[in-house]
Amino acid sequence: MERQGEWLLIRLHREVVKQLVDVDSYLTNRLGIPAEYVARMHKQHDIELTGDRLRLRFFAWREYGFTPEWMPIEVLFEDDYCLVIHKPAGIPVHPKVSNGGGSLANAIAAYYESTAQSCAVRHIHRLDEWTSGPVLYAKNAYAQYRLDQDMRDRMIKRVYVALVQGSPMKGKGTIQAAIGKDRHVTGKRRISPNGDYAVTHYEIVERYKEASLVRLTLETGRTHQIRVHMSHIGHPILGDTMYGGASVHIQHQALHGESLTFRHPFESSEICVRAELPEDIVKLRELLAL
Repeated sequence: MERQGEWLLIRLHREVVKQLVDVDSYLTNRLGIPAEYVARMHKQHDIELTGDRLRLRFFAWREYGFTPEWMPIEVLFEDDYCLVIHKPAGIPVHPKVSNGGGSLANAIAAYYESTAQSCAVRHIHRLDEWTSGPVLYAKNAYAQYRLDQDMRDRMIKRVYVALVQGSPMKGKGTIQAAIGKDRHVTGKRRISPNGDYAVTHYEIVERYKEASLVRLTLETGRTHQIRVHMSHIGHPILGDTMYGGASVHIQHQALHGESLTFRHPFESSEICVRAELPEDIVKLRELLAL
């Protein structure tokens, strides 16, 4: 297989060509492309078979969708299908207003522009503005289709670490509590019996005198889920003043996406990407350990 501009070229073996009943069966049974997506590709004339040459238009030119705005970014993983960026705290994933700037989406548009890539900026998941860690992007429509599906099926694993007030008595546990909007404070969430189902697993990594380092995994991905759940059990994240965390030696919630594990949308191999702790959380951890 090789990429040729907008197309992925697949040279079929002679025996495969002889046995090939129709191209759809090859795409679904051999390449694992869902029949629904194969039908979509036919409709858009994105499949060509000439002799032993099968071409799939996976890499069609697309506008970025956001105004390019240069800022330094850290690429954790990239190929023709996916891009993973280490988002720093303080930068939103999307602009706060339509056609606005100052977001990671604008920075990625500038990155695509500078590297001559005609890709739409397609995020698969988000992080809060003041949370750091890896963010996954699809670089073409097929990658987005598969990764969105995996996200819905909870096959994309996100692991976080946080510095929280106090120390949960149990070394590990599960928080299951529905989350809804707070009617009294715009942008805030709260535990609500009528809210969305939410589950967070936590494990204590280090205990300090008045705080703990915990590792957290999500079964669901509700807005502010970790922040709301840790506050709910009496251990708000340090720096997270919205949910009761003390603002000590850090100007934002001490929450970081440690790793992201996902299935490659075309090759189906498992990819695990890790992001180093940012300097301000490292310094806070060192202070707490004194």
